Amino acid sequence: MGQLVDGTWHDTWYDTKSTGGAFVRKEAKFRNWVTPDGAPGPSGEGGFAAESARYHLYVSYACPWAHRTLIFREIKGLSDHIDVSVVHPDMLSDGWTFEADFPGATGDTLHGARFMREVYTRAVPDVSGRVTVPVLWDKQRDTIVSNESSEIIRMFNSAFDGLTGNGDDYWPDPLRDRIEEVNARIYSTVNNGVYKAGFATSQAPYDAAVGELFDSLDWLEGHLADNRYLLGDRLTEADWRLFTTLARFDPVYQLHFKCNRKRLVDYPNLWAYTRELYQYPGVAGTVHFDHIVRHYHYSHETINPHRIIPINPVLDWEAPHGRG
Repeated sequence: MGQLVDGTWHDTWYDTKSTGGAFVRKEAKFRNWVTPDGAPGPSGEGGFAAESARYHLYVSYACPWAHRTLIFREIKGLSDHIDVSVVHPDMLSDGWTFEADFPGATGDTLHGARFMREVYTRAVPDVSGRVTVPVLWDKQRDTIVSNESSEIIRMFNSAFDGLTGNGDDYWPDPLRDRIEEVNARIYSTVNNGVYKAGFATSQAPYDAAVGELFDSLDWLEGHLADNRYLLGDRLTEADWRLFTTLARFDPVYQLHFKCNRKRLVDYPNLWAYTRELYQYPGVAGTVHFDHIVRHYHYSHETINPHRIIPINPVLDWEAPHGRG
């Protein structure tokens, strides 16, 4: 896997020795914003105006963080305005690559790079940090706008509305404080919680992560008994941020990351909720279980040293969800 240090590739990814066996995720480096008129956003610099065909999105179908951006690209009507390159599902010693010998992997259709790290060094030759997806690239300025998924989906939520005419708002102002509160718990204990369990290298951090994870899943199961979505009857970004983890739970996390106190299908409300979101127009086409199962089991040698790809149970994602 690995990371860049002053523009040079190093075959290391994360270090749990300095944290007592706990997995700690590092923050994204590029934090600019696309805005309707190119004015500066909440962070970074200005000059990134919302325009058709100006931006390119680099993703992995396996990655839940990248998956968020693909969902917003679909539900906000941006597919004809922002094109996409998809990395190979295997992330080995060279990190994300643009090999195209797996169904759905496209290669780098913009620059013809071999490795995702080349996209980073094209933007900043001496860049340091992890090479992650998603990446939103500006063709006009030939640089990275952002590699922070939570901010890319907010750009997609509203910056291009004048171009697309799609005014659906998944971060409505009256609900923002509550969305942030829900996001914070779900990120720490569920989205990142599965990783904290899966990459723990000592018992105590694993036990803590699994306890928090299932406390939150139990809370969500009870909440969804009386609410259609996380914020009541309105679908928001909080639901989509949760969905990408839930979609991977039974195929990957409960087995591969040892999050196996319960399966998603053992939670009637959560399982119906996840199927409803999967069946939302345009979303199923963003879910690629072949990439998901392959990536996690083949790429994580420390967890699965023989790289055996499991034959998972067949789940009926198209079954009626009975909600609403």
